[in-house]
Amino acid sequence: MTELLFRDDAYLKSCEARVTAAGEAGIETDRTVFYPMGGGQPGDSGRMRLADGRTLAIVDTRKGTEPDSVLHVLAQGELAPAPGESVTLELDWERRYRLMRMHSGLHLLSAVLPYPVTGGQIGDGKGRLDFDMQDRGDILDKEAIGRRLNELVEADHPLKARWISEDELRENPELVKTMSVKPPMGAGRVRLIDIEGLDLQACGGTHVRRTGEIGRILVRKIESKGRQNRRVGIEFA
Repeated sequence: MTELLFRDDAYLKSCEARVTAAGEAGIETDRTVFYPMGGGQPGDSGRMRLADGRTLAIVDTRKGTEPDSVLHVLAQGELAPAPGESVTLELDWERRYRLMRMHSGLHLLSAVLPYPVTGGQIGDGKGRLDFDMQDRGDILDKEAIGRRLNELVEADHPLKARWISEDELRENPELVKTMSVKPPMGAGRVRLIDIEGLDLQACGGTHVRRTGEIGRILVRKIESKGRQNRRVGIEFA
C-alpha cells in the first residue's frame, strides 16, 4: 500500500519516499505525490532522484494490483533502484497543474449540463464529457455553454474535498455522476469534490482550489455519438 499524498494536498510537487518493490511494471514506494491513471485522468510524469545522484525519468504512473498501490513507470533503459532505497519523487508540475485545471473544468461542465455522464476523458489542455441525451428534446448551444462555463470560472468558486463512508455513497447514488467510471472504493470511505453551491460528486482525481484557477474555456465542438450520446469537448482558451 502506498500513502497517496495527492489525495489530501494536490499541490505537493515532491516528496521523500522509500522504494518498497521494483519490477518490469514499475517502481512502488511507501508514499507518493504521483497520481496513477484512472477516472479519465492520465497518470503523472516526472523524475525520481536517487541518493547516489542519479535522476530517473518517470514517464507514466499506473495503479498496482493491490488497493492504493502505485507503480511509477520508468523510461525504457533506466536502471531501477532496489527495494529499501531512499528516493525523491518530483512531479512534472506544469503538466499536472494543467490536468488539475482541466479536471475541475469538466466538473463545471457537468454542472452546466445536468445530464447523466456516460464517459469522459481528461487531456493536457483539453477534455470532453459524453452526456446521455436519449429521449431529451434539449438542443446544446455551444456558445451559451461556453459563456456559462466562463461565468462560473470568473466567479472563483472554492473547491473542497471531504470524505463519506462507502455505505453513505451507496445510499446516495446520485453522487456518482459518471456512469462508466466508479470512484475508488475498498478502503471504507470515498472522497467527494464539492464546488460550493454548484456541484458535488465522488471523485478520486486532483483538482484546483478555486474555479478561477481553471482559466478561460472554449467549447471546441459538440458531436453526436449515436442516438443516445452527445460529446462536448472543451479546451483552454
